[in-house]
Amino acid sequence: FDGAARQHDPCGRPAMGRPGAIAMNRLLWYHLHVHVEDNTMSKSKVDTSLRYMKTHEWARVQGDEIVVGISDHAQEAMGDLVYVEVPRIGDNINAGDRFGAVESVKAASDVYMPVSGVITAVNSALEAAPEDINKDPYGAGWMIKVKPANLADLDNTLDAAAYQAQLDAEE
Repeated sequence: FDGAARQHDPCGRPAMGRPGAIAMNRLLWYHLHVHVEDNTMSKSKVDTSLRYMKTHEWARVQGDEIVVGISDHAQEAMGDLVYVEVPRIGDNINAGDRFGAVESVKAASDVYMPVSGVITAVNSALEAAPEDINKDPYGAGWMIKVKPANLADLDNTLDAAAYQAQLDAEE
């Protein structure tokens, strides 16, 4: 692969005569063809111990509470988060209703409840460090804890295999 004198990128498009354009196009080609094909760049992590909503929220049963956050896929699609909105402790929110929002430099998105219940805790650390969701969406990036009114609401969510199938279908 000798592209020193090449006037086209690896896909055969003209390099447009810009300095460094060939090298940049090679780098882009490498990421698109090598990393994506082996899924090291775009494969989102799906925690098999969690339940998921079609809108990319996750739920973890923890004692008599449900811990809720957004999936790795959601944070990856959003990019670097700059703001997180969470409800107040004591708020009673129904399954499927909006409970908060996340905002990045490129988008904002509402976040929805997987179960009906009362908010028992919020991750106040996200106020100062919303990037915790990007770094660890299933750990330090949790958003709320809920005392569920009816644990059976989780039956309306997806298990990890069904969520992974949804992600695969979206690609």
